[in-house]
Amino acid sequence: MNGYFGSYAVVAVLFAIGVAIFGGALFVNRLLRPNRPTPDKLTTYECGVDPVGEGWAQSQIRYYVFTYLYVVFAVDAVFLFPWATVFAAPGFGMTTLVEMFVFLAFIALGILYAWRKRVLAWT
Repeated sequence: MNGYFGSYAVVAVLFAIGVAIFGGALFVNRLLRPNRPTPDKLTTYECGVDPVGEGWAQSQIRYYVFTYLYVVFAVDAVFLFPWATVFAAPGFGMTTLVEMFVFLAFIALGILYAWRKRVLAWT
């Protein structure tokens, strides 16, 4: 399997083997698990409370905004940890310090904007 398409064939074979292993595990699980459905087991379960009414409900948009803010902080942490490891390396101190303060200024600007728009208030 050499040549241009040889590497693609190897990837395709490995992908097929992975799909076969995954499918085989699901099939063996289906064969070995107990299956005793009852009417109580087939009802919708939510935290021990019986379902009442329809299953459709609206969510407030502010929860999505909090999710986006969490993502911003998570990305901030992802950039801060590698910076902390490089900061101690010789020759990178002042450059990385300035770059990180610029990055943190952008993050602070976003937090200030969210605070001014009253996004961070629960009421």
